[in-house]
Amino acid sequence: MTTDGSLIQSLRHFDPDAVDRPVAAWRVEVRNHGSEQPVHRHHKGQLVLAVHGGVTCEVPKAMWMVPPQHAVWIPGGMPHSNRATDNARIYFLFIAPDAAQMPSECCTLSISPLLRELIRYLADQAPDYPRQGATARLVAVLLEQLVAAPVEQLHLPISEHPKIRCITEALSQDAADRTTLADWAQRLAMSERSLARLVKKETGLTFGRWRQQLHLIVALHQLASGTSVQQVAGKLGYDSVTAFITMFKKALGQSPTHYFAALRQVD
Repeated sequence: MTTDGSLIQSLRHFDPDAVDRPVAAWRVEVRNHGSEQPVHRHHKGQLVLAVHGGVTCEVPKAMWMVPPQHAVWIPGGMPHSNRATDNARIYFLFIAPDAAQMPSECCTLSISPLLRELIRYLADQAPDYPRQGATARLVAVLLEQLVAAPVEQLHLPISEHPKIRCITEALSQDAADRTTLADWAQRLAMSERSLARLVKKETGLTFGRWRQQLHLIVALHQLASGTSVQQVAGKLGYDSVTAFITMFKKALGQSPTHYFAALRQVD
């Protein structure tokens, strides 16, 4: 099924759990302005695939970025929200719990051209496609390919702890904020050592590594929406474009230009 508009308008009248098929697909074209689907949950698991623009998914304790040609898997029953960039083209794939051996935790999956085309095909079919026949056979192939899709580390661990949440919200609003761990500790009435331990306990990362991962998530979101590398580097507070590119390359193995050029080749 296909629809245009905001995420809320597009999915308001669609209940994936009411679809009596193991897999259903839905395509959304977000026109002009990015939009957000508030926190919700459903029994079926959900795959969020971006083929143009990007989507940020937030689940308890983590934020996941969906750059083009990647997807985030959200297990059934997990509360989550989705935020799309301007002019995003998104596919939602809903999968019944017993349809395939999908991961039990959220993860980012790299989507092959074959898998992407199978999802596109299914989105053009009626949700109540015949249980036997060509579409049902293609769904079986789709699930086989999806189970084998590579997992990529494109997420930001977050926490509901009030002190960590305070830092997360501040950096989300101003990613260029270079407040040091010592300054944050003073602001939060803690010792620097105690705050360092808390960040590590709640996120699994050191403060410096965690902030760098936040920069990567923000950068992917902005680059996917068409912001230039120079502008993104400035918004993230890097002293030079070269420093930003170095960070990006260390994290993803390619410069931003090469990374997105490779994604466009399969768009």
